[in-house]
Amino acid sequence: MDQFTLNLIFVGLTFALYIGIAIWARAGTTSEFYAAGQGVNPVLNGMATGADWMSAASFISMAGIIALAPTGGYTQSAYLMGWTGGYVLLALLLAPYLRKFGKFTVPEFIGDRFYSGGARLLAVICLIVISVTYVIGQMRGVGVTFSRFLEVSTDTGLYIGAAIVFAYAVFGGMKGITYTQVAQYVVLIIAYTIPAIFISLQLTGNFLPQLGLIGTHEASGVAFLTKLDQVVTELGFTAYTADSPNMLNMFLFTMSLMIGTAGLPHVIIRFFTVPKVADARYSAGWALVFIALLYTVAPAVGSMARLNLTTTMWPNAVSGNALDGEAISRADIDSNPQLSWIRTWEQTGLLVMEDKNGDGFIQYYNDANPALQTIATERGWTGNEVTKVDNDIMVLANPEIAALPGWVIALVAAGALAAALSTAAGLLLAISSAISHDLIKGSINPNISEKGELLAARISMGFAIVVATYLGLNPPGFAAQVVALAFGLAAATIFPALMMGIFSTRINKEGAIAGMLLGLIFTAVYIFVYKGWFFIPGTNMLPDTAANYVFGISPLSIGAVGALVNFGAAYIVSSMTAAPPQKVQDLVESIRIPKGAGSATHH
Repeated sequence: MDQFTLNLIFVGLTFALYIGIAIWARAGTTSEFYAAGQGVNPVLNGMATGADWMSAASFISMAGIIALAPTGGYTQSAYLMGWTGGYVLLALLLAPYLRKFGKFTVPEFIGDRFYSGGARLLAVICLIVISVTYVIGQMRGVGVTFSRFLEVSTDTGLYIGAAIVFAYAVFGGMKGITYTQVAQYVVLIIAYTIPAIFISLQLTGNFLPQLGLIGTHEASGVAFLTKLDQVVTELGFTAYTADSPNMLNMFLFTMSLMIGTAGLPHVIIRFFTVPKVADARYSAGWALVFIALLYTVAPAVGSMARLNLTTTMWPNAVSGNALDGEAISRADIDSNPQLSWIRTWEQTGLLVMEDKNGDGFIQYYNDANPALQTIATERGWTGNEVTKVDNDIMVLANPEIAALPGWVIALVAAGALAAALSTAAGLLLAISSAISHDLIKGSINPNISEKGELLAARISMGFAIVVATYLGLNPPGFAAQVVALAFGLAAATIFPALMMGIFSTRINKEGAIAGMLLGLIFTAVYIFVYKGWFFIPGTNMLPDTAANYVFGISPLSIGAVGALVNFGAAYIVSSMTAAPPQKVQDLVESIRIPKGAGSATHH
């Protein structure tokens, strides 16, 4: 059976499963549409949260970013630490309290806690900006996966993905999405780990990729990471395990991802779906377990993909020194079936090779490195001839590079689509509930009937899918980078408002609104200066280079500083204005202190 047919079967079967679940779990009430009737088992909710969380960025881009980072793989471990650490914050600081509050959405909590329609509206705006920015990355992931594995254009793939999400999200709501995400988690975790196990066995003889990463490279007999460092530095690249050139920026980036994770609306609403307050904490714990299954494998996937890619381009690097032999030739690529993946990915435009000096070989090296420039001049090379390797292809191409069986490649395609679609559905639900529940019912028409609100929620969802598809057709960057910007906005706006709303009785509506506004404006302006207006090329005010950053803080790390601005502004404004009404202060105390617990007494 050919690869295309296998891909079609695996993807088709998983899509049929998702739509079947959505029909079975169709939402009949607003409670089911927004919060799955608050009846989801915490283990299943943890699994659904894992799928909701592990997006196209986690599945497709993250290992690619680690693999191809120009400053080495270590610096990009911030993604792993930040995205996982955010769940610890969620479990300890937010999830149980928000579930105890008993509402459907994040803006509803902010509106009630800060006794202000304005605060709720501002939270809706922040939520929509964050979710729309984030969903672009998922649509990009859907398009990339479809274009490669179903051999259609990226745009066509996007339309197909949007239609599938439409089918199960618009009708199923949170109830349909939850049970679909459980299935999607199972698909994506199997699809991610099976190729990693195969490749770890090939390269290191270790069954577990996590052990393979710190094991021995079998072909050369040296430690795996030592071999990888040797190969990449010989070709002029930064050592894979090199320390971070800017530890402040790495720390702030990790913090931005952590508090951004804890402030992401589509993740938070998952904790409104469980029956009891304790279940919200258990859900977060289970989510961490399910997420760790993928996140502990990702560094191994990135490292092994980088070694496989490099040794494919320089076959001699497997057992000796790369530059002692020839680079791969164009004739080899055209005639060797094991290298057919190169031609296939070249057709997508995500991998570009160019024989600049016409010698028939494809020299892959860092042509900006002075030592390599000397060697290049001696040998008649005229520049690095692998001119583009998109971060987003590394996980998808990894099984092909390693010559794994066709069914594994098809499984990866199904897993990548499960990752992108599960997160897209969660984000679209967050947007839909913000529009129908917080905007229409909360502000425009408070007397809308249950049936009317459910219809508004479905129409909002449909509209959000159309907008997301349009933006996915013109994506402003590769999946994980766009997502990281969404994290900065969540870190600077939603997270501080929730934290202060739960843990401080003194923060009032004026303080909360001032904090969110200043956090949003500060973060958005900093991003705008270096990335341009909605990342349109050429609209940035300063070149997006480390030399231009303030204290070396990149636009992707600024969310942590934006959060400090938010906290500071809220505290100062609140201390200068009237305290919240007593009933709001009592509400805050009731959320935080368990029922029946009195104040401590001294005898």
